[in-house]
Amino acid sequence: MNDAFYIQRCIDLALKGKGNTAPNPMVGAVIVHDGVIIGEGFHKQYGEAHAEVNAVNSVKDQSLLPESTIYVSLEPCAHFGKTPPCSDLIVHHRFKRVVVGCIDTFSEVSGKGIQRIRTAGIEVTTGVLEQECRELNKRFFTFHEQKRPYIILKWAQTPDGFMDQKRTPDAVGINWITQPETKQLVHQWRTEEAAILVGKQTAINDNPRLTAREATGKNPVRILLDSNLEVPENAAIFSKEAPTLVFNLQKSGRKDTIEWIRLEKIIPETILPALFEKNIQSVIIEGGKTVLESFIAANLWDEARILIGTENFREGLTAPELPPHQSLKKTAIGRDTLIVLRK
Repeated sequence: MNDAFYIQRCIDLALKGKGNTAPNPMVGAVIVHDGVIIGEGFHKQYGEAHAEVNAVNSVKDQSLLPESTIYVSLEPCAHFGKTPPCSDLIVHHRFKRVVVGCIDTFSEVSGKGIQRIRTAGIEVTTGVLEQECRELNKRFFTFHEQKRPYIILKWAQTPDGFMDQKRTPDAVGINWITQPETKQLVHQWRTEEAAILVGKQTAINDNPRLTAREATGKNPVRILLDSNLEVPENAAIFSKEAPTLVFNLQKSGRKDTIEWIRLEKIIPETILPALFEKNIQSVIIEGGKTVLESFIAANLWDEARILIGTENFREGLTAPELPPHQSLKKTAIGRDTLIVLRK
C-alpha cells in the first residue's frame, strides 16, 4: 500500500467527527507496522482526545510503535489547548516515520508540529493528498486564513426560476417547493454548520424555527438580521431550542438564549467580522433573496446549494443569480434536484 491509501483512510475516519469537532478541525490518524494497520483514531468531539491520541490508544502492542508509521490527515498540533500537543505524543513514542496530509495554517500550529517532530530525528513526509485534506477542513481553513466563517448559500427554487409565489401583504407561511424527504437533508446540513442565518422578512413570512429537529445532531446558532427589531418576540426563531444572535441598528444586550448585537450597518462586511469574533466557523444562509444577494454582491460566499423542485410557479419572486463559479455538481434527491456550486 502507498502513502495516499493510508491518508485516504485518515480522511474517511475524520469524516466520522463531522458536525462535532468545530471549532477544531476534523482529523483522522492511522498507524501502520510492516504494511498492516495496527491502530486507528479520529477526533470525535471538541474538547476530547485528538485523532493521534485515539490511534495510539487503540494499539494493543505499543512496543511496535517505534517501528511504525503514523499517518495523519492534518499536521499534529504543537500547542496546549483543551489537550496536550500531539507532536509531543509522537516524539514520546519515537515513531519511525510520520506522514501528514496537509499543513495546519492555524497560527498556533503552522509548521511548528512538523518542526518539533523533525528536530527529534523522526522522518516526516508532507503534502500527501494535500488538496483532499484541505477540502476536508474547508471551513477551518477559510476561518483562519480569511478571518471569516465559511459561507454556504442555500435556497429552493422552481424549474422556472422562482423561490416564492407572489404574496399579498398579509400572506404568511412557507410556500413549499421541494419534497418532504428533501427537508430531512436540509436539517442534516444544519447539524453540520455552526450557524444558520436569515433576514427579517423570512422570519416574519415563514416563522421558521431553524432547528435540526428532523436529523440527528446539534442545532446551529440562529442568526437574524433585523435592523429595526421588527420580528415579534413570540416568533419561533426566539425559542430556547438554540441560541439566537440578532444583528440590528438599535441595541446590544442579552436575555435568556437571545443576544442582540448592534452594528453601524447590517451588511456582510460588518456581519462576518462579528461572527469571526464569536468563533463561528461556518454559516448556512437560508435567508430570502435580499439577504442572499447581499452576500453574492459582496463576493462573500464559498458554496451554493440550490434545490430545484418539480412544480412551476409561473410568477413570483425570482431566485438569485450567481456569477461564474469554479465547479458544479448535480444530484437527484428523490424527485428534486440538488445543484452545488463552488466559488
